[in-house]
Amino acid sequence: MYRNKIIGVVVPAYNEALFLGEVISTMPDFVDRIYLINDASSDNSEEVISAISDPRLMVLTHQKRSGAGAAMLTGYKQALIENMDVVAIMAGDGQMDPAILGLIIDPVVSGLADYSKGNRLSLSEHRRGMPKWRLMGNVILTFLIKVASGYHDLEDPLNGYTAISNKALGRLALDKIEKDYTFELDLLVKLNALGATVLNVPMPSRYRDEKSKITYFNFTVRMVSVLTKDYIWRIRQKTIRSNRSVNTNKKIRP
Repeated sequence: MYRNKIIGVVVPAYNEALFLGEVISTMPDFVDRIYLINDASSDNSEEVISAISDPRLMVLTHQKRSGAGAAMLTGYKQALIENMDVVAIMAGDGQMDPAILGLIIDPVVSGLADYSKGNRLSLSEHRRGMPKWRLMGNVILTFLIKVASGYHDLEDPLNGYTAISNKALGRLALDKIEKDYTFELDLLVKLNALGATVLNVPMPSRYRDEKSKITYFNFTVRMVSVLTKDYIWRIRQKTIRSNRSVNTNKKIRP
């Protein structure tokens, strides 16, 4: 436990055999449950996973590759079943340092936020490890996602090192959240519709020998499509809530 909270960590993984053993072995002792989601890996991930003896580990395997978002949603659902107080995401590619997990979950554990996200853009020393082309793309996407999500103070929104409270997670319609690499964006929009509080947590960027599985042209097209759809959806939800509030006030007037 961490400050009397039960902590679960979801580790989505697709062909991350090179890093999985280290990610699990360096998981902080305060973590109560580790949900490793093997998204139909075609490398020797199964062999690596079978050699891990951590009693906290629960392995959930997709027989068909379903996408990064789908893997995280599988973990989220299991964490709700087991009633974790706080659920973090830590990718299986080794980019998210387990040593700073406490910093990531602190805002949620303390009740200051419903959802917290790592932020590699706040300090110049944190940005140094990020390739320049990724930094430029991240800055542009940050602006667009601020507009779409409604979280105008948010930085580094596609950073997947996150934590969410049980209460916020339980209010989300998980089956309606995007299941590919637009998962983080779509989740933010859905959280905004619930009025959830989201906070940034400064953290350094960490790149290893992992290889990106994203085709950037397809990524850009898909991201713009989801950004547009989510922005329109969020505005509609806001309008619906506003109209309901007006109608309710009219009914209760003497």
